Amino acid sequence: MSKALDGVRILDFTHVQSGPTCTQLLGWFGADVIKVERAGEGDATRGQLRDIPDVDSLYFTMLNHNKRSITLDTKNPKGKAVLETLIKQCDVLVENFAPGALDRMGFTWERIQELNPRMVVASVKGFGPGPYEDCKVYENVAQCAGGAASTTGFDDGPPLVTGAQIGDSGTGLHLALGIVAALYQRNTTGRGQKVMAAMQDAVINLCRVKLRDQQRLDRTQVLKEYPQYPDSEFGEAVPRAGNASGGGQPGWILKCKGWEKDPNSYIYFITQAPVWASICKVIGQEDWITDPQYATPAARLPHLKNIFARIEQWTMTKTKFEAMDILNKFDIPCGPILSMKEIADEPSLRATGTIVEVDHPKRGKYLTVGNPIKLSDSQTEVTRSPLLGEHTDEVLGQLGYSAKDIADLRAEKVI
Repeated sequence: MSKALDGVRILDFTHVQSGPTCTQLLGWFGADVIKVERAGEGDATRGQLRDIPDVDSLYFTMLNHNKRSITLDTKNPKGKAVLETLIKQCDVLVENFAPGALDRMGFTWERIQELNPRMVVASVKGFGPGPYEDCKVYENVAQCAGGAASTTGFDDGPPLVTGAQIGDSGTGLHLALGIVAALYQRNTTGRGQKVMAAMQDAVINLCRVKLRDQQRLDRTQVLKEYPQYPDSEFGEAVPRAGNASGGGQPGWILKCKGWEKDPNSYIYFITQAPVWASICKVIGQEDWITDPQYATPAARLPHLKNIFARIEQWTMTKTKFEAMDILNKFDIPCGPILSMKEIADEPSLRATGTIVEVDHPKRGKYLTVGNPIKLSDSQTEVTRSPLLGEHTDEVLGQLGYSAKDIADLRAEKVI
């Protein structure tokens, strides 16, 4: 079966997480991803957070599947010549260098266009144009500058970042979409173009419901779905909302049986209006169905703390999975708090390819995340990450270099 991006060749100048997330996704869809690395060093994450001495770390392996690795000294004139050949024969160049690094290498947008006017040049940046555009950005900086941290946590505590990598991996996902869109437009125009995704912008996009709530707060001075209502006054900015739902259906995380010893023995429970009567029956509070203080969504808003406290009395008598089984029979929206251990061991996630076991020649078998996007006519096969420079000879041979040429480049430490 063919792949969605068969025939697309990606020149991957990315490192760490945001860029590699993007290029790995393109590789999963069938693109030929050629990862360019420095000889002897490679991507910095190869050596970060190692659990096995002198073996590529999980940080690297889990972000660089379905790629080929070549080593290249781009400061050497012969290395630059190789890079020019690569640019001529690739469709997309992806980079997440510091601002201006590609220009300093001698590969400005104008120069790339001279070499290959059909090339798409895609970049991850920390910030877009503005006062911080030259600043270095990491995951948690992006979460803070993008509005996520200020709205995460409880209002009696400090801002919090989330464990989900919405700054790095989130930006990589946005960039991948931009690349595919640019390639599609190229079919009509015949021209490449620049694609840029800023980490701050990506986080803001993922925080759009909080920007929605900021405007509601500006207009009404209150957010009735937030846990601060009705006991506390609201300030000028959207407050931290604990575990409140981001939508119009109130939700909260509740303890389940065994919570005293298991830090993940909890369930997320949503009091959706259409199943309110069922909720009341399940927890043995049928009088709330007709009680004027609880009968309508608007009437329930001032009493959410009491409502969830009462529901929690019921959930604490059940394990999170027992509660799930009961609640799902009544279409009551809920979800267990799954630990990473439980996710790793879940058979259904293995069956769908969301969690994949990969065999590595030095590491052995390890678990990784598979393609989260499923296409019916383009099945994803997750292949292991490349060893440093593993495919240098293969790629250069495909570019037209002879065995002697390759040997000479290696002797001169160009590759």
